[in-house]
Amino acid sequence: MDHSQPGSTPSAPRAPGACVIAPVRAALRLRRRVCLLRKRRLLLPGAGSTAPADTGPRTPLAGKDQPRIFTFDGATQLASRAPRKRRRRSRIVLYPESSRKYLPRPERRSRAQHCLLLLVAIVGFQVLNAIENLDDNALRYDLDGLEKALQRAVFGQPAAVGRIVTLLRDYLATHVHSRPLLLALHGPSGVGKSHVGRLLARHFRAVLEDSSLVLQYHARHHCPEPRAAQACREELAWLVADVVARAEAEEKTPLLVLDEVETMPPALLDEVHGLLQPQRSHQFHSAIYVLLSRAGGGEVTRFVLQNASRVLPWGPGGEGGGAWAEEELRASLQALLVREHPLWKVAAIVPFLLLEKWDVVSCFREEMAGEGFFPEQAQAERLAAQLSYYRVSGREYAVTGCKPVVAQVNLL
Repeated sequence: MDHSQPGSTPSAPRAPGACVIAPVRAALRLRRRVCLLRKRRLLLPGAGSTAPADTGPRTPLAGKDQPRIFTFDGATQLASRAPRKRRRRSRIVLYPESSRKYLPRPERRSRAQHCLLLLVAIVGFQVLNAIENLDDNALRYDLDGLEKALQRAVFGQPAAVGRIVTLLRDYLATHVHSRPLLLALHGPSGVGKSHVGRLLARHFRAVLEDSSLVLQYHARHHCPEPRAAQACREELAWLVADVVARAEAEEKTPLLVLDEVETMPPALLDEVHGLLQPQRSHQFHSAIYVLLSRAGGGEVTRFVLQNASRVLPWGPGGEGGGAWAEEELRASLQALLVREHPLWKVAAIVPFLLLEKWDVVSCFREEMAGEGFFPEQAQAERLAAQLSYYRVSGREYAVTGCKPVVAQVNLL
């Protein structure tokens, strides 16, 4: 029996899960719609001026509603849910196989950098060349050989020899100078001043390979007593000018030895002082002057005898200490000599001390060997005992030094 109403059509049969899926889809669509609306609300420029959510209870205040308090709690929660943008990875640039690959062009450098590097290279080369020239210029004069020759031939003057070599080494380190070097050798008679002057002249003639670059001027020989001082002055000026001109042409440093300076008239001392002035032409600046004088010999003798009991800077064989004594003697000598002439203001004073008895014995043995005699020690001591000596504090200092040695040996 059919209970259906007339005019109705039979419906199709439904799937068993259709009644559950449809409401879920509707809920998902509503949720998406709500999320989209919230996002649009946050992105609008006037979204912050909307009324915030009321999070607390309301209480009546004098018949009026309490004002709402704005908080960022809701906005912070919504902002934290906003999706983050993903970074796009840079794609690798692929070059065709047939094309060439070029490195990126470097930034254009300034030309001043190249000029600076060139300047640094030039300065470094000049410094290196100057250092090499210093060594070459000092080697030309063989100062080591000069020092050995002076130590071997000069007795009892180790401090004087060391000071002379040190001053020459410092001055001859370079060829260009601002003023000449003036060495003043002072001491009593017979202590070796003239002997050192001859050794210096012989050595410089050998190393310079030109005897005209060495001048030996003896005051008593070149300017005897009757001769006018002005004529001697003009002759000395001409001789010095000729020597320095030759040396300048050969780029060498000449040596000028002036012996017996204590006998020179004041006009000659004035001429020598004028030759040392820096206002002279540059060819006069590169020269070595050696003055040999007995002036100040009394001061040296007094100083040695007063300090015979003390340890002097020049002991037997060059031993001993106390450079203060040498400095004191040089200062007293210079103060004494400056009173006579201002020439000694610019001089390097080298004092020669009294010789002791064993130094005189060495002089006798050296002279005997040079004359062809056998240098017997006993005979040299007998000859040395015939001389006069200062006897102070157990030491014996020769009054006349080694000056009478040559005459004594010639009598053998």
